[in-house]
Amino acid sequence: MIRLTKKLLFAIEAVLDIAYNGGATPVRSADITERQGIPRRYLEPVLQELVRHRILIGIRGPSGGYRLARERRRVSVGDIVRTVRELGTAEDPISDPAGSALGHQVVRPLWVELEHEMMQRLDALTLEDLCTRAHRAGIEGRIAQGGDFEI
Repeated sequence: MIRLTKKLLFAIEAVLDIAYNGGATPVRSADITERQGIPRRYLEPVLQELVRHRILIGIRGPSGGYRLARERRRVSVGDIVRTVRELGTAEDPISDPAGSALGHQVVRPLWVELEHEMMQRLDALTLEDLCTRAHRAGIEGRIAQGGDFEI
């Protein structure tokens, strides 16, 4: 079940920061912390998990940081949500055997259906879309609109 948590919001904001402010040079986690106000204790484990799921690439060394593993038009918000959801330890109430017939046969299936619809929407929403929204909102970024990936 998708729960809106600080960790999920921070993950989306961090990856969007990398997409919006990245480019040829990697984005340091300290810069993300400074720009977004995300505490490092939340940020580092999430960034590492995003590297393991090949959403980000971690670059070591003094000029290291993080870059997108794919073009921002090929990374969906749904990709980020799935990665962070795997980090969660909370029990999923949908799978709890306790409850009434109304709960199991009406309410829970409705919730599963709504979650499916939301994931479809999040899968259709890319980092490119969010970068465009940020640009339209007048938020300054390090890179120009359009050039987001280098081979």
